[in-house]
Amino acid sequence: MTLVVNLLLVLHLVGWAMVLGGVLAHMKKPVVPVGALHGILTALVTGILMAGLLHAMPDEHPNDVKFAVKFVVALVVAGLVIVGRRTPAKVTAGFLGMIAGLVVLNVGIAVLWS
Repeated sequence: MTLVVNLLLVLHLVGWAMVLGGVLAHMKKPVVPVGALHGILTALVTGILMAGLLHAMPDEHPNDVKFAVKFVVALVVAGLVIVGRRTPAKVTAGFLGMIAGLVVLNVGIAVLWS
């Protein structure tokens, strides 16, 4: 079970990297790339699966508040990415910066909140 959780963690981090890399690469010509959409969906699905599996493991004691905060941030990022994909006219460098900042916040919460 630990191997599955670790594989999901790798995919989760790859999803966040896709979002962050995609929006940073498009700062000059502000557009939300389709890779960011795929990345956030990957991060959301793998995060939910990881949380479920960690709760099913008897020797793990996951922090539910941390998971809830990370999930809310991920939903906000997903909403921004979806809005950016549907209405490209609203996308500015600040819009992309907000997405990038929230991605860094979510990764920071994962690493620094014990």
